[in-house]
Amino acid sequence: MAAKSLGVGVSLSHLVGSKSPPRLRVLSIRCFAKNGERPWKTSDARLVLEDGSIWKAKSFGASGTQVGEVVFNTSLTGYQEILTDPSYAGQFVLMTNPHIGNTGVNFDDEESRKCFLAGLVIRSLSISTSSWRCVETLGDYLSERNIMGIYDVDTRAITRRLRQDGSLIGVLSTDNSITDEELLKMSRSWDIVGIDLISGVSCQTVHEWVDKTKYEWDFSSRGSGETFHVVAYDFGIKHNILKRLASYGCKITVVPSTWPATETLKMNPDGVLFSNGPGDPSAVPYAVETVKEILGKVPVFGICMGHQLLGQALGGKTFKMKFGHHGGNHPVRNLRTGHVEISAQNHNYAVDPATLPEGVEVTHVNLNDGSCAGLAFPAQRIMSLQYHPEASPGPHDSDYAFREFTELMKKQKTKKFEPKLSTVPDA
Repeated sequence: MAAKSLGVGVSLSHLVGSKSPPRLRVLSIRCFAKNGERPWKTSDARLVLEDGSIWKAKSFGASGTQVGEVVFNTSLTGYQEILTDPSYAGQFVLMTNPHIGNTGVNFDDEESRKCFLAGLVIRSLSISTSSWRCVETLGDYLSERNIMGIYDVDTRAITRRLRQDGSLIGVLSTDNSITDEELLKMSRSWDIVGIDLISGVSCQTVHEWVDKTKYEWDFSSRGSGETFHVVAYDFGIKHNILKRLASYGCKITVVPSTWPATETLKMNPDGVLFSNGPGDPSAVPYAVETVKEILGKVPVFGICMGHQLLGQALGGKTFKMKFGHHGGNHPVRNLRTGHVEISAQNHNYAVDPATLPEGVEVTHVNLNDGSCAGLAFPAQRIMSLQYHPEASPGPHDSDYAFREFTELMKKQKTKKFEPKLSTVPDA
C-alpha cells in the first residue's frame, strides 16, 4: 500500500497575543494503514519457551518456525542497528520498549550486510511511521530479509521471567500444524552454548575499509592527521566501529575470523583490533590461539567478543551470565578517572577478573552487577572494553577509547624509530 501524506497543524502564534494571521505548518506523515488494518500480512504465532510457557502472539515479517535464545534489550531507540548487529546471531531479541516501528527503517543505519538475529519480539507494532529518513516499514523490512517477528505479546512478563530464570531457549512458529508439545521439545533439544557462531557472521575475504563517520553525524574530534594501519579481525564487526576508527585516522584492513596471525604480522600493522561477535568465546579456540600469537607484538584493542578472547588468551576464564547485558543505557565506571559512562552493551558472557594473571588491570566495571567491563595490560600494549564505544545505538560517552587506541599505536610507532643509545664506551 502506498504511503499517503497528510497536511497537519496550525502555528500556535495566534494563541499568545500575536496580531498576525495564523501560519500553516505542514507535517508529512507516512501512513501505511487504513482503518487500523495492517498493510502487511499477519497471522497467529506462538513463542514456546523451554520452561514450558506458551505465549500467543501475532506475526509480522517472515513466516515459519525458528529456534533461538531469548534475550531482552532495554534500548529505547535504534532497533535497526540492533537488527543488523551480528552479535545477535542465534538469538531472539525482545525489546522492552513497548512501541516499536514508528520510525520505520532506512539504509544509513545498517550495522552489517544483513540481519543475523533469529527473530524480533515486541509488544506493540506501529502502523505508521513519522521519520523523514524512513524508506520502508519494519514489517516489510523483516519480510524481505526472511526474519520472523511477533507482536501483541506481554514483553514485560517475559522480561521478568528472563531476569528471574535467566536466558531461555525458545521457538517462534506460525505453523499451526506443529503442536505445542513438539515446539517445546524443539526448544529443549537445542543449546547456544558451545556453538561457533563467529564463522557464520565473519567476512570471507580480506578487504579495505575507508568509510568514515559522516560529517553531520560526527560528534568528536578527528584524528591528528597521522595514519595508522589497523588490521581488524571480523568476528561479527559492526560498521560503526570501522567508521570511528577511520575517523580517528586509521587505514583499516578487515580480515576473516580464521585469518592466520602470521599473515597479520607480515602486514606490519600499527595495531590490531579484535571485534565484537556472537556466542560463546570458549567455542572458538582457534580465535583464542590467534590472539595469543599476536599479543605483545603490536598494540591491540578488543571490543566485546574481542575483550573476552583477550581475557582467555591472557590465561583468564569467561563465564555465561544469567541474562547478559543488552541495551544502550548501562552505567559503567572508569576506574582510572572515576567517571561514570552510560554505555551500549550486547553480550551474554563475561571475563572473570579473579582468573587473570598479575599485571592485567581491570579498567572499567559495570555498575549494575559489578562485572568486568574493561581491561588493560600496559606491558603488552593491550586495551579492551566489554561494551560498544562506537555507540550504535547508544550514547557517545565512551568514544574516547578510539583516541586512546591511536595514542597507544602512536607511542609504539614513535618507540620503533627512537635512536638507540650505544652502550659501548668511547675508545
